[in-house]
Amino acid sequence: MSGLQALAQEMIWFDKSRYDEAERCFYEGTNGIPQTPQVKTAQQGNKGHSRSQKPPDRKSSQNASKSEDQSELVSRLKCVELDNENLHNVVDDLRSMLLKLESRMAVLENSQAPAPKTAPVNKKSKVEEHNGVDDDDDIDLFGSDEEDEEAERIKAERVKEYSARKAKKPVLIAKSSILLDVKPWDDETDMGKLERCVRSVQLDGLLWGASKLVPVGYGIKKLQINCVVEDDKVGTDILEEEITQFEDYVQSVDIAAFNKI
Repeated sequence: MSGLQALAQEMIWFDKSRYDEAERCFYEGTNGIPQTPQVKTAQQGNKGHSRSQKPPDRKSSQNASKSEDQSELVSRLKCVELDNENLHNVVDDLRSMLLKLESRMAVLENSQAPAPKTAPVNKKSKVEEHNGVDDDDDIDLFGSDEEDEEAERIKAERVKEYSARKAKKPVLIAKSSILLDVKPWDDETDMGKLERCVRSVQLDGLLWGASKLVPVGYGIKKLQINCVVEDDKVGTDILEEEITQFEDYVQSVDIAAFNKI
């Protein structure tokens, strides 16, 4: 069996292109769009013309973008030139200010420079030349005693005035506040009599103050009494000795508080 016979038995559509062309013509006829070879050529010509016109449009857009870029560069260059000019002006101003400061500093340094030292002038020789005599001739050998006496008198008057002012000035007297605890022998001691005995102690620079009875224990009470003394005249030892003399009532004397006034 040959190959052609085998192909003849196959179900192949050899005329499909013809049928496709016929179908296309049918639909074009129904839609009212006649297709002729002239129309096709015109369409193809239009397509070729449009294709030939596209490249100039691209070139024109490129030229327009280039011109815009050039204008932008020109504006930027102008801005840079202006900034450069402003910077030059600022530098010139700073240079002038620096020159002024240098000139002022030079003036100040010259004004503060020490004056040149000059040789000491011999005043004695000038006076001698002016008077024409020696200074030894002007010394008064007998006037020194009178000057010493006058100085001593002035000194004595000043000392006297100082002493008088010091005597008039009030002297600050140092005083102290003392709180005493006076303890009796037992609970049968008359505390009123004990307080009267304590207050009977009278010394120069001693002033008695308030008092109270403070319980100690087992019914015994102690006398707590305050007094103000002058430190230069009355001491705590003297107070204790004077109060403990009342042996019938007083057992002991203690200092509860001592404060400077």
